[in-house]
Amino acid sequence: MNTSKRFDSAIKKLYNAFHNNQLHPECCQQCAVGNILDNKDSWKHLSDEHGSLKLNYVGLVNQNFGKKFNGYSPLELLKIEASFLKGCGYSLPLNHKGSKPENPDDKDVLFNGLCKAIKVLCDLDNISNVMDYSKMFKQKSTSVKFATKKLTV
Repeated sequence: MNTSKRFDSAIKKLYNAFHNNQLHPECCQQCAVGNILDNKDSWKHLSDEHGSLKLNYVGLVNQNFGKKFNGYSPLELLKIEASFLKGCGYSLPLNHKGSKPENPDDKDVLFNGLCKAIKVLCDLDNISNVMDYSKMFKQKSTSVKFATKKLTV
């Protein structure tokens, strides 16, 4: 499977963040997009709310001028982050009244969010989801015939 440079870089950064306990959904530097953007939080100025899919003025200007951040447009970054947060169990956009996981540092919570973010990364690059393991368990439908033999006692 051929993948883009931006995809390879993003996957590597997310993998390392997950395994080095440097992935946290409520921190703009350690969330999915924060890690993709080298632990910078400047991306948070593209929207008025963390987890929103709506670009603000700054985000729209960057989007309309074709600005890319480590290969991703502002709108793509918001999609990645929103999917990560939803996968972790947050209601969007983030606020103190919304639902959130009991323990955002839980590896299962983070893994679920990571799977959703990676799916979006794959969709953005038009490749099949690298996290989809269901194909490994599919069997070809072949009929197996057993010879039956009468047993006499």
